[in-house]
Amino acid sequence: MRIGKQDGAFTAIATSDAHSITIRGHDLCRDLIGKTDFTDYFWLLVLGDKPTALQRDVTNACLVAIAEHGLVPSVQAARMTLAAAPEAWQGAMSAGLLGMGTVVAGSSETAGRYIVEILEAAKAPGADLESAVRASLVELKAKRAKVPGLGHPQHSGGDPRANVLLEFADARSVSGDAVACLRMLGRIAPEVMNRPLPINVSGAIPALMLDAGWPIEAMKGIPLLARAAGLVAHLYEESQRSIGFILSHKADLAIGYDGPAATAAE
Repeated sequence: MRIGKQDGAFTAIATSDAHSITIRGHDLCRDLIGKTDFTDYFWLLVLGDKPTALQRDVTNACLVAIAEHGLVPSVQAARMTLAAAPEAWQGAMSAGLLGMGTVVAGSSETAGRYIVEILEAAKAPGADLESAVRASLVELKAKRAKVPGLGHPQHSGGDPRANVLLEFADARSVSGDAVACLRMLGRIAPEVMNRPLPINVSGAIPALMLDAGWPIEAMKGIPLLARAAGLVAHLYEESQRSIGFILSHKADLAIGYDGPAATAAE
């Protein structure tokens, strides 16, 4: 049974024959291995062209900013999986990556799409960036929804990673429409929402990447790639000195049972 589109059966990413492997028009062995760094290769794989030096630096800064953030849920899931199945690194990595949704790490894509949405609204006749931002925030408040890219449970005074990334963007003249939109959100949101809402790293990353030319459709790949590196570190440490079962035991101690009591035996 045929499902979905059946024509256009092509890929422009890679091919191989008995003598060579071609990646985006480059001979892997002759042109790439030992001659390009991984971030350049990442851009080439995804977009078909190597990044400029500035695009490489922006990507590196964003990857470093999000690669590691301690024992977050995705890391705990990965470490407990490896503790239970020490031979299954692929399963543990998968457990960690599958836990990257709209609340943790994957929130960069949500924030990026929100920025793009506001920038599109700002192009409407009679609109500008400030009016589009304000209208969007009023709508979110009416829905009692969170503002993507703003707020942090720990860094309530300002996410230091976001601050450094925005300073980097300014210093390297990367800051464009997306960064301007994010900053406008950071300025107006506390007034509209009546609470502190600093720009967080999940807002800064897509703003920088969008202004550097990275497509919104591939934005989720940035935190996924970064956190994969962090998970490797945690899984290696887990293999050397395991805390997976300690995490499980502490959860058992911390979470109380409030279900119905067992019925007495008759």
